[in-house]
Amino acid sequence: MKRWFISALALVMAVSFATTSYAGSHSKTLRITLQLPLKHHLGQNLLNFKKEVEAKSNGSLKIEIYPSAQLYKDKEVPQAVASGAIEMGVASITRFAGTIPAVDIFYVPFMFPSNAQVRKATAPGSPVRGPIDEAILKTGTRPLWWQAFGSAILLSKGGPIKTPVDMKGKKVRVFGKTLGDFVTAVGGAPTLMSGSKQFLAYQRGTVDAGMTGLTTIPSRKLYQVMDYVTLTYHADIEFLVLINEKVWQGLTDGQRAIMKTAGMRVEAELRNKMARLEQEALDFAKTKMKVVDLTDAERAQWKEATKSVVDTYEKRSGALGKHLVKIANEL
Repeated sequence: MKRWFISALALVMAVSFATTSYAGSHSKTLRITLQLPLKHHLGQNLLNFKKEVEAKSNGSLKIEIYPSAQLYKDKEVPQAVASGAIEMGVASITRFAGTIPAVDIFYVPFMFPSNAQVRKATAPGSPVRGPIDEAILKTGTRPLWWQAFGSAILLSKGGPIKTPVDMKGKKVRVFGKTLGDFVTAVGGAPTLMSGSKQFLAYQRGTVDAGMTGLTTIPSRKLYQVMDYVTLTYHADIEFLVLINEKVWQGLTDGQRAIMKTAGMRVEAELRNKMARLEQEALDFAKTKMKVVDLTDAERAQWKEATKSVVDTYEKRSGALGKHLVKIANEL
């Protein structure tokens, strides 16, 4: 009996050791670089992903988040992830515009004027999103999920911006080439700048105005350095959570399944609450700044003044861009 007990105990220990060794040999630590603070909704979205992945993988996957551009600025993220310098990263979709100009379809002025159209365009596998994901995958990075950021608005100080005429001669912070075309079309001078540099640029007067999303006003404390918010809602801002393709292929089937499921869940969760998050940010902005809500006539002026940007985008982005404009107009 004693001999049987010892044999059984030895077997249990052997199985336990083998299981631990197997899990250890397949365990991975995945670092994610983020431009925004963890308190911003993109940071909270990553925290939800981290919690689910670590719990469901039983510790074989560990997620480390580095917020507030600690490791890389927004423009550096695609290359850092593609090269394997970091396993994962969050970047504005326009950061791929240098190699895939068509990704800027979301920054063509007023291309997706309603939330319903945005949701159709950004849905996984949609005729708009599908080709973009495929093109990005060829760069060595895999879009794991998309993060809704909200609509683009304008910030200014010293006076409000209501019509295109008010932009003439102003230096304006932008975060993409097509958004720069928007500024140029109305007589302004675009200045491409990472989100993490906004506060100091506004504070020092490096630029006169800026484009951003409503939710950055409280998270980046932009209300401290700008006076006015103009609700142009002229573009849809999308961020991507990327993973190095070689790292992705190095994961087990089970690990990839866990990450896919978690990514799709937190993507849908964020998309569904985006309207509420923007309203909360707007309510906050109203207590700190002056908010300019455009009339239909004023918004029509912006659309008319910037309609040439569509042609510029199509010329720059080629066949894929023309295809995406056609699909977007059919939504």
